[in-house]
Amino acid sequence: MQPTSHAFKANVDKALGDATLQTALGLAMLGFGPKRRSAVERLPEFEALREEGRRIKNQTLEHLDYYLETFERNVTRWGGKVHWCRTPGEAREAVLAICRSVDAKTVTKGKSMIAEEIALNDFLEENKITPVETDLGEYIIQLRHEPPSHLIAPAFHLLKEQVADVFRSSHTELDPARSLVEPRVLCDEAREILRPKFLAADVGITGANCLVAETGSSIIVTNEGNGDLTQTLPKIHIVLASLEKIVPTLEDATTILRLLARSATGQEFSTYTTMSTGPRRDGDLDGPEQYHVILLDNGRSAMLGTEFQDMLRCIRCAACINHCPVFSAVGGHAYGWVYPGPMGSVLTPKLVGVAEAGHLPNASTFCGRCESVCPVKIPLPKMMRHWREREFEQKLSPAPYRFGLSAWAFLATRPALYQALTGVAMRVLAAFGKRRGHFRSLPLAGGWTSVRDMPAPQGRSFQSLWAERQKAKAGR
Repeated sequence: MQPTSHAFKANVDKALGDATLQTALGLAMLGFGPKRRSAVERLPEFEALREEGRRIKNQTLEHLDYYLETFERNVTRWGGKVHWCRTPGEAREAVLAICRSVDAKTVTKGKSMIAEEIALNDFLEENKITPVETDLGEYIIQLRHEPPSHLIAPAFHLLKEQVADVFRSSHTELDPARSLVEPRVLCDEAREILRPKFLAADVGITGANCLVAETGSSIIVTNEGNGDLTQTLPKIHIVLASLEKIVPTLEDATTILRLLARSATGQEFSTYTTMSTGPRRDGDLDGPEQYHVILLDNGRSAMLGTEFQDMLRCIRCAACINHCPVFSAVGGHAYGWVYPGPMGSVLTPKLVGVAEAGHLPNASTFCGRCESVCPVKIPLPKMMRHWREREFEQKLSPAPYRFGLSAWAFLATRPALYQALTGVAMRVLAAFGKRRGHFRSLPLAGGWTSVRDMPAPQGRSFQSLWAERQKAKAGR
């Protein structure tokens, strides 16, 4: 997936003008917040659990090399193999080599944001290997030839009528007069189409919600069971994961999972929680003949010890996305790459560069909801501010913006001059805006007045009122 984050403003204009998308967003955003809130209220120790989750992830990041090496030793001990990949290209080549080792023609895939990050599907198709998405949402958007718009709900941006349309155009072997009105019918049809593909696949690829150092296990959570079929039926199971998915122990993993489901979908636990530890062993009734874990760095190790290290605590629950007013207005595709919303506004500039993704940290109201709902307490607004600082330092922000900040900084460090000029400005604006009480347009304020009126100043300034109050206190 090629990033288009540099075109964020154009993407936003397109999203806001898309009536179908706006309807879908309006419907979809209604459920996440109340469900999470209800799940949290049912768990009195949720705040203590958040603190424990933060502690686990921080401890892991402080000793990341040790836990990753421990994980590799245990994967090897159970007959698996770990592939260390610095870049998306290395990860793609590792997957291709494994597939070619069994002359694979078809690959089934569970939902994996790392697969999206390394643009795996296009690469496999270029090499004559057919990838088949098996998560229902991923399957739908694969048929539509578009990327996911959400971390946990890839087809979040679609109405059921759009899904029915793509099923009719893709599943041409079925009765064209069939009814596709009910969601359950759509689900059943996808199951009917996908079941033979599960059986025919030579390789199955999944992501990982957690990697457990002490056992060498990978853990995935799903609500459809497609992950189980993907990793047990083919000859080879490949796990795609980034370095920070590691946790020290199984007990730590259960803490993360208790946070994950409640924060993501409001469930106490996902329908399926599946653990894989190596390939099939003597006496096992099923399972793959080979087990491979591809560990991707792609800039993450460079985040250690920096102001962005806390981002590596992310467990991909999407709670920050589900509570973000900007995301709820424009959807995920506007962000222009794999990771949308507040977490994407922090992670994407690191992975694809601030020159490409500098718009994203600016697309925030800084209301703080993202940090307040994050299950591992990632300070997302603070890190977005850090990216704004980087953008300003590298002179990537627009010249008028840089000039305005420089002018404000000059005045802010000279209080007397600041108060004098703002006092004059207030009086002038109040005089000109007295008749209507607002301005439809103002010089240097077009970004505001293009979509809303600017209220005319009324009364005295806060500073003068404060000075008067302090003077009155001193005179008592």
